[in-house]
Amino acid sequence: MDTPYIRIEESGELVPLADEVTTIGRGQAVDVRLDDPSVSLLHAEIFRRGPYAYVVDLGLSRNGTRVNGRPVARRVLEDGDVVAFGAARCRIGGLPREDLPTESELRRPTVPELTRRELDVLAALCRPALSDDAFVAPATAREIAADLVVTEAAVKQHLLRLYQKFRISGGLNRRIRLANEVVALGLVRPVEQPGIAGYVPEARLPADHEPPGRRVGDPARTDPARAPARG
Repeated sequence: MDTPYIRIEESGELVPLADEVTTIGRGQAVDVRLDDPSVSLLHAEIFRRGPYAYVVDLGLSRNGTRVNGRPVARRVLEDGDVVAFGAARCRIGGLPREDLPTESELRRPTVPELTRRELDVLAALCRPALSDDAFVAPATAREIAADLVVTEAAVKQHLLRLYQKFRISGGLNRRIRLANEVVALGLVRPVEQPGIAGYVPEARLPADHEPPGRRVGDPARTDPARAPARG
């Protein structure tokens, strides 16, 4: 096949990549249909830009999208890459080869400095996706506020700062894109009890962060929005 393509490993079927966007999923109207229960209806998209192509994960589940075994939210593809959508494996072919940067140069940017409260917000945001239920959306601002016992307005301000720190541009599905990025970076993960998300302790914090040891949902001593009302 002369044009870039995706090969479905289970069936051997070759599907040419569209000139702009190729949709992948379990739904009837996608370009590449994968009949596997671990694949969501619209699971991912592959974009072509000139001679290059990159995959974008559209869901937020424990199954997700992996390139050569590594979970990704967005990733430039190379000829021969194995892309797994849930448990369904595919291989990319027909992309032009060129001298690419080394793997270390292709790593994601350094994790931005985050406050303890921002880590709490991220953990609450991603908690539904790290539960035992598949294909669930990240928490809403209202749900995060209820979880952390703060105002919804305060959560929205934290989310705006997080969008800036992670360079999540405006548009649709900003919460999903932020959560995908956070999960792919390994900043949150299930802790102790199944279905409970917590932040990774090694995440970088500014020098004036709160003392360690506080867990998601515990009152913050320094946040006025969570201070008890005074009679």
